[in-house]
Amino acid sequence: MKSIVAFGSSHVVQEPLIPAADRVLRGDPRQQVWNHYADPTAQFNAGTWQGEPGAWRVRYDPHEEEFCVLLEGEMTLTAADGQVQSFRAGDAFVVPGGFEGIWENRTRVRKHYAIMALKSEAS
Repeated sequence: MKSIVAFGSSHVVQEPLIPAADRVLRGDPRQQVWNHYADPTAQFNAGTWQGEPGAWRVRYDPHEEEFCVLLEGEMTLTAADGQVQSFRAGDAFVVPGGFEGIWENRTRVRKHYAIMALKSEAS
């Protein structure tokens, strides 16, 4: 039987992440992720992410959607077309598939995330 996954009670290993050097624009945006759940197909993941101040280029795959709820901090997303949106603790938002732009943490940011990254079918 499948069990509910409660983030506070699940024991997960912290995984360090660093954006590729050619994507970093400012700061030293080291990151950590605690992935609490991955479905059997590896197309859906949910957990907690934390990132230090800095800015880096992001590019989401066409079928990669991310729902975020900020727990701590302030950050800005700047789309490739120049549209700027700022978020802070308590805000929730979705980054749609195919989004390209700049992710900037103005402070340390901590969020819960849910990512659906559908595998593309072979043609």
